Amino acid sequence: MKNIFAYLIILFLFTNCKNLQTSIHLISINHIDKSIVYEGRIGKNEDNTASEIYWSGSSIKINFEGTAIKAILEDETGKNYFNVIIDGTKFKTLRLSREEKTYTLIENLPFGKHSIELIKRNEWTYGTTRFYGFEILGSKVLDADKRKPIFIEFYGDSITTGHGNEDYSGNDKPEGNVTNNYNTYAAMTARNINAEYSCIARGGIGIMVSWFNMVIPEMYDRLNPNDTNSKWDFSKKQADIMVVNLFQNDSWIVNQPDHVEFKRRFKDQKPSQEQTIKAYRSFIKTLREKNPTASIVCVLGNMDITKKGSLWPEYVQKAVDALNDKKIHTCFVPYKNSEGHPKVEEHAIIAKALTQLIKNKIITN
Repeated sequence: MKNIFAYLIILFLFTNCKNLQTSIHLISINHIDKSIVYEGRIGKNEDNTASEIYWSGSSIKINFEGTAIKAILEDETGKNYFNVIIDGTKFKTLRLSREEKTYTLIENLPFGKHSIELIKRNEWTYGTTRFYGFEILGSKVLDADKRKPIFIEFYGDSITTGHGNEDYSGNDKPEGNVTNNYNTYAAMTARNINAEYSCIARGGIGIMVSWFNMVIPEMYDRLNPNDTNSKWDFSKKQADIMVVNLFQNDSWIVNQPDHVEFKRRFKDQKPSQEQTIKAYRSFIKTLREKNPTASIVCVLGNMDITKKGSLWPEYVQKAVDALNDKKIHTCFVPYKNSEGHPKVEEHAIIAKALTQLIKNKIITN
């Protein structure tokens, strides 16, 4: 009897292993497959063979049953970095090369249900990434995650992109190996409230003036930030919450009359307090026109724009008060009192303040 019992166990295991082997096969998933969930402003190339990733924090996610997964990607510059998140807990960093290439994201997983998410770490100035699809070694693709109940969109500068937030060398570098949008206050806040996330930001940008020839009113409505003719259709996807964290760069450049952008924007006259308040009010009014029902949070911090004695929080508050809109709020985060851009733990301080405000004043139900 013992021998017969052992034989039956071996036969059972052999049969199930054989069935498992025959169920595992290579599954190719096109970039437009409905099982893929994108977050952020995602475009498509001219012949619709790939999705285009531009903005910091943009993400691609798929659920599957299997043991391995690859992604087919092509990068414009070979300087973009992505987080690879396996099953929501294991993290890897992927640097892309310029040519179209198939990247192994993970292999030798125990057979079963898994998820993979790709999230862009650095900002759009490093070029466009094309995503063609996935190759899965497994038995099937699983249903996509349900859409998150809230959509939050951020408008900002290098603080919001996450410039150097993981650079503890003192060099404050912008590259994607030390810049990680996933660990910014913006992405943290989105996760805190279980919101779909979009990040429209560029380091050095301002409302009135930037360190380069573009200001946020000229960029906020683009799908592809590199293309002046590429426009985002606000009517197809309305944000529930819009967060604006700007003026840090304006606060510096308005005091540099010899800077080329000062001269181009202001000629030889620094903008007055009234002009400054009007410029901020005008941009917020523009966002309101695009999103009539959204709650808007005007954030400042936590670099020196909120340092003791700074007048910029007062400018923002006066602009918001003048709009007389009960769905517009302010959130001023104290100066971090450290060199360079905010690090991860300093982003967490902003995220905590912003999350509390949103939970207390916006999504109270």
